[in-house]
Amino acid sequence: MVKRWKKGILPVLSAILVLSLAACSGSPSASNGAKSSDGTGGSGADSKQVNATALAKAVKNDNPPIKGGIINYALVSDTPFEGILNPVFYDGNPDFEVFQFFYPSLFSIDSNLNIDDKGAATISFSADNKAVTVKIDPKLNWTDGNPVTAEDYAFSYEVIGHKDYEGPRYDSFMTNIVGMEDYHAGKAKTISGVKVLNEKEVTIHFKEPNPSVKSGLWSTPLEKKVFRNIPVKDMAGSDPVRKNPIGYGPFKIKSMVTGESVEFVKNEDYFRGAPKLDGLHLKVVNPNVITEALKSGEIDWASYPTTRYNEASNPKNVQFLGQEELSYSYVGFKLGKFDQAKSLNIMDPNAKLANKSLRQALGYALNNEQVGKQLYHGLRTPATSLIPPAFKGYHDVNAKGIAYDPDKAKKLLDEAGYVDTNGDGYREDPKGKELVLHYAAMSGDATAESLAKFYLQNWKDVGLHVELVDGRLLEFNSFYDRVQKDDPGIDIFGGAWSTGTDVNPSGLYGRGASFNYSRFTSEENDKLLQEGVSVKAFDDNYRKDIYNQWQAYMSEEAPIVPTLFRYSLEAVNNRVANYDITRGKEYDADAFANITLTAEKAEVAQ
Repeated sequence: MVKRWKKGILPVLSAILVLSLAACSGSPSASNGAKSSDGTGGSGADSKQVNATALAKAVKNDNPPIKGGIINYALVSDTPFEGILNPVFYDGNPDFEVFQFFYPSLFSIDSNLNIDDKGAATISFSADNKAVTVKIDPKLNWTDGNPVTAEDYAFSYEVIGHKDYEGPRYDSFMTNIVGMEDYHAGKAKTISGVKVLNEKEVTIHFKEPNPSVKSGLWSTPLEKKVFRNIPVKDMAGSDPVRKNPIGYGPFKIKSMVTGESVEFVKNEDYFRGAPKLDGLHLKVVNPNVITEALKSGEIDWASYPTTRYNEASNPKNVQFLGQEELSYSYVGFKLGKFDQAKSLNIMDPNAKLANKSLRQALGYALNNEQVGKQLYHGLRTPATSLIPPAFKGYHDVNAKGIAYDPDKAKKLLDEAGYVDTNGDGYREDPKGKELVLHYAAMSGDATAESLAKFYLQNWKDVGLHVELVDGRLLEFNSFYDRVQKDDPGIDIFGGAWSTGTDVNPSGLYGRGASFNYSRFTSEENDKLLQEGVSVKAFDDNYRKDIYNQWQAYMSEEAPIVPTLFRYSLEAVNNRVANYDITRGKEYDADAFANITLTAEKAEVAQ
């Protein structure tokens, strides 16, 4: 799966997957700040629930378009974007939201989330499915004028596989490439399984056939002419990533204030033809003021915080689009550390959360149905597994997950020896020692704080003493820095994953996955993950059965407890036309290129 940040709501590590794989924040992105009697915040139990399945997926605007125009886009966040504007190196969704306009995936996906032939590159398989050939469109050029080449695509593999690469995308998908492990270990100067055929074609050879290639092949090149003289260890902080990034998408950067705003102009040399808009202006807008920014016409287009959605009071000058997300929120439990040198997760048998019953109890204590209804108006629902429902063929519809059941939580704790021995209302550990757990939660707005407090109260209700790390919510970048580095002060952490289009969860939960923030490993987990990408798994029914087993196993072991499935919302001004978010309808980058405006100025709410 890919980490796509909404690092605040919601980063796998394969191509298309990677583009959407980002850490997301586990808190709602915005709220009206109102407090309900139950302490969750939001609009209260009487708020109208949204029929999420009835949300539109395309704007309705039949007015004639104007020529060109500038669209104003809001990156809704309470923190600056980090500015790692390259899919090889980024970690979080704020950066993804910036580079999606100029550095998209090469590949398009169909409604079944498999790569189709509509994108900037196409793929074809060998008869034994052990090799895939990528063919790049002959018209595709970088925004510096150089052609996007097979060498560039191969170079991205060389960088990710390099021993000095510190990013998150060297995973089991990459190590399945012939010669990759020898290259990573310094035993070979090239990756023998990556063969450049000509200027626009390259073949990737795998040790074993992997059905994930159909949906999760690594999807972005890296311009070799620009990066070849920069040491790999310095690339993520280099000017071509941070100051003057280039891409091949429908727009290109004209100017930027890192963390705050970006001015894009249309890429006249876009391979499908110049975009309809003259440009796009992006700026960071705090979730607490996004509604007013939309009403005033300051902003034309934004991912809209679901906590603010209210059909009775929504701005009338915008249209709302929505769909089921390839994502979920979760709480995770720190069970060890990541060995960077060995690229392995190592469990600690003495971790506070090493007891499975304790982890399960922490999950059963959370009233996520109430959160979904009262904070998100039904646009989030209790999560039952680590494969979201948007994966129609692989989500186990019969999975019960770890649903709210405080009595079961108490029973599990009692049986495991977590009892209150001194009458202070909190349970001690089985050895009779004080048990205080520290929960890392991300900042966002009033809702983020309300949600964190609500979870703390849920845990207190079953006798568990849980406190916020440092006594406060953590800023987005600080949160992920500490979680990734296995800060010993963190026992529990709340976040979200956007999985990307590949159902394969190895990139998030594999033994060698740096995104496996809980650091959970087991032989059974290894076995199921491997079977999910085996030759047998080219049979969809077999793969579905394996992933059903994996969903049940992870629910039982509970290193991560999924909390909420999500519907996304986008708000677009009534002057916007020709925008459709239906998966598989067209190449994502073309969707941006085809947007038009039907008025010189944004419509303002009356």
